[in-house]
Amino acid sequence: MARIILTGDRPTGRLHIGHYVGSLRRRVELQNSGEFDKIYIMIADAQALTDNADNPEKVRQNIIEVALDYMSAGLDPSRSTLFIQSQISELTELTFYYMDLVTVQRLQRNPTVKQEILLRGFAENNDAGENRPGIPVGFFCYPISQAADITAFKATTVPVGEDQEPMIEQTREIVRKFNSVYAPVLVEPEILLPDNCVCRRLPGTDGKAKMSKSLGNCIYLADSEEEVRKKVMGMYTDPLHVQVSDPGHVEGNTVFTYLDAFCHPGHFAEFWPEYASLDELKDHYRRGGLGDVKIKKFLNSVLQAELAPIRERRKELEKDIPYVYEVLRKGSGQAREVAAQTLSEVKRAMRINYFDADVLASLTAEQSEKYSGR
Repeated sequence: MARIILTGDRPTGRLHIGHYVGSLRRRVELQNSGEFDKIYIMIADAQALTDNADNPEKVRQNIIEVALDYMSAGLDPSRSTLFIQSQISELTELTFYYMDLVTVQRLQRNPTVKQEILLRGFAENNDAGENRPGIPVGFFCYPISQAADITAFKATTVPVGEDQEPMIEQTREIVRKFNSVYAPVLVEPEILLPDNCVCRRLPGTDGKAKMSKSLGNCIYLADSEEEVRKKVMGMYTDPLHVQVSDPGHVEGNTVFTYLDAFCHPGHFAEFWPEYASLDELKDHYRRGGLGDVKIKKFLNSVLQAELAPIRERRKELEKDIPYVYEVLRKGSGQAREVAAQTLSEVKRAMRINYFDADVLASLTAEQSEKYSGR
């Protein structure tokens, strides 16, 4: 069986370093490894519209921002197919068919759906007097749409953050149900989480549980060198580490969490040769005698080293936006051909491919024989 990757992001804004360490960096590594036969990277604009229906221009503008982030981070259009979700109408049709395989109650139990409903301020029950907006049906059916995206390309592997685990499990359930009811057409995907557990859910710069655009606690891949420096120097650390001499806590300290995600031994040789490793730095901080400012300056150096080449590639890409659009147009065309083939197989399994030439010929002969005997 071919090894195929499908993953992507909603274009709700520029991508941040949480996206980068959680999935994007790994996508580039997998692309460059040569281990996979095909890699599909989707800009999920249709899913973004499920809770941005009143601001389609925002989604439209962010498509190019996300494409720039993808390519500047190292995704190569010659090795990965970059495409826009809404341009593949077959995904919508697959979603419609899969809806018959999932109950409302199962969707309501999906932890990711429940979390996102709370995050976006939707009212689960639109009772009288409720000031919050109700849940759009499209948003509620997001897991089914995602299943269509994954199965359309017969993806075997989906590299995502751990918050997407319930979504992948729901896809697997849909695949099993479809293959059982109709025919073994769909492929059951496996989730691929970051090796580094810290990268699975990078906290915001304010120490919140998750880096989020809506909370304003992000460091974006497109941020300037000065913007990154300011955000790092303002990061949440250990509130009990008041004096430099005070023993510090590493656990729950956002600066050290970021170092766990980005730092490697070579950074010490280059930026802070006083220490041989991150463990040695942590031990000193725990004992006391090491100030937060020094550690933040070191983290800034580490992040700048990681982001500088991304920033430079983005500047070059921004000079030729028509090229970026052409990459997306071409990729969308290639993706649609693959999705159309899967949809054809799905409709055949469901016996709703009435006008396929072979089916039509067989059906015509069968019906003719049936009625001629009357």
